Amino acid sequence: MGTEIHWLAVLVAAIAGSAVGVVWYGPVFGKAWMAERGVTAEDGAKANMPLIFGTAFVLNLIASFVLDHVLGTYGAPDLGLSVMIAGGIALGFIATSLGVNYLFSRLSMRLFLIDAGYWLVVYCVMGVVLQLLR
Repeated sequence: MGTEIHWLAVLVAAIAGSAVGVVWYGPVFGKAWMAERGVTAEDGAKANMPLIFGTAFVLNLIASFVLDHVLGTYGAPDLGLSVMIAGGIALGFIATSLGVNYLFSRLSMRLFLIDAGYWLVVYCVMGVVLQLLR
């Protein structure tokens, strides 16, 4: 039942996921995300960014580890199948879970699309990295 874990691929996938976050919540959607969340630049300056980025990286590391395990249960999926599986996880589990939380929290559709889109891209990127570095 066990599958081989590709440790270097897991690490690189977590780094890639974190890099997507820097771009996604920076120049691409940073201002829109801050506006939807009601966060100001001053709020960001007060935050413990090393703790936030460090914890986010650890969480991405866990996600890439689990994704590597899931992909391993399919044997040796090709690139297309790896991205489909990763995207399916993002859409089927993460986006739907965010959607339920955002509905009950009465958060905006725009914020949902920014955050769910981020996870879709992260998981697809992780799927690519994990497949290429196996």
